[in-house]
Amino acid sequence: MKIDFVSDIACPWCAIGLASLETALARLGNEVPVELHFQPFELNPEMPPEGKDVVEYLGQKYGISPEQVHRNHEAIRQRGADVGFRFDMDKRTRTYNTFDAHRLLHWAGLEGRQLPLKRALFAANFTQGENPADPEVLARLAAQAGLDPERARQVLASGEYADEVRERERFYTERGIHSVPSVIIDDKHLIQGGQPPEAFERALRQIAQE
Repeated sequence: MKIDFVSDIACPWCAIGLASLETALARLGNEVPVELHFQPFELNPEMPPEGKDVVEYLGQKYGISPEQVHRNHEAIRQRGADVGFRFDMDKRTRTYNTFDAHRLLHWAGLEGRQLPLKRALFAANFTQGENPADPEVLARLAAQAGLDPERARQVLASGEYADEVRERERFYTERGIHSVPSVIIDDKHLIQGGQPPEAFERALRQIAQE
C-alpha cells in the first residue's frame, strides 16, 4: 500500500495527523505493508525567511482575535497530547518559511530517511520552537535523522531540488489538494485532516480488504 502524506511542517494538524497515522500503522502491524512518502505543501509560500509573529499572523490570516488564537492553540495542544505529540506553544512564537525544509525532505526521500527527518522537523518547529528556515538548524536535524549534515548544507546552499519540490506542489494543487494533511492511498483514496488513529486504522483496513 502506497501512502502519500501531503503536508507542511508549519501545519500543527499535520503533526497530529502523522502521529495518528503512525499509531494506526503500528496497530496494523504486518497486516498491511506500507510505503510512506512525504509530499510538499506550503501553507504560507510568501512567508519571509525571518518569519512572522505567529499570533499576529494567524489573526490576520483568519480574521480572529488573539484570544481565539490561544484557544485554538490549547485545543491543538490537547489533541497532540492525545496522540503522543507535544506542542509547546510558549516556545513557538513565530511561523517561518518552509520551502528549504521541503527541499531537504525531498533529498531525504532519495536517501530513505524521510520519516525520521519529518519527525525531527515537526518536533523542532512545534516542541522546541526552532526556526526551520535556518540552514544550521536544518543541517543539525538532518544529522539527527541519520543524514550527512555536510551534504545537507550543500543542498541548502545550492538550491538543489527546488524544481522538484515546486513540481510536486503543483501536481497536488492541480488535483484539488488545498488543505493539509491530505493522505492519499494508492493514488485514489483520500483522507483529509488530523484524524484520530481509529479513523486511519478503519480506513486502511477497509482499503486493504478491497
